[in-house]
Amino acid sequence: MIAFPIVALLIGLLLGMIVHMPPVPGEVGQYLAVMCLAGIDTVCGGARSILEDKFRNDVFLSGFVSNVAIAFFLAWLGDKIYINLFLAVALVLGTRIYTNLSLIRRFLMTRIEDARKRKERQAIANPATVNPEVPR
Repeated sequence: MIAFPIVALLIGLLLGMIVHMPPVPGEVGQYLAVMCLAGIDTVCGGARSILEDKFRNDVFLSGFVSNVAIAFFLAWLGDKIYINLFLAVALVLGTRIYTNLSLIRRFLMTRIEDARKRKERQAIANPATVNPEVPR
C-alpha cells in the first residue's frame, strides 16, 4: 500500500525530467510552489496514516484539496496586503513535512526492530523451526 505513493512520486519525477516546460513566472511560481508543498505535506501525512493503520480515503482527499486551497489563499492574501505570507506558509508546511517524515522513519525503524526481536524470541523458544538442521 505504501509503495503506490512512492511509485507515483518516481513516475512524476521522471516525467518532470523528460518533459521540458518553460519556466514559471515569479508570482505564479510562488503560488505553484506553495501548492506543491501543501500536496507533499498531505502525501506525507497520508503515508504516515497508512503506517499507523488510520488511513481514510475521504480524509486524505478532503485534506489534500483543503490544504492546497488554504496554502494558495494565504499566499494570495499575502500578496494583496503586501505581507509575504508565502514564507510563513512554506515554513509551516516544511515543518509538517519534516515532522511526518521523521515519524515515518521512526515507525519503520520500530517495526523492523520488533520483527528482529520476534525472530530472536522464536529462535530461542523453538530452535527446530528456525534451523531445521538442529537435531531435536
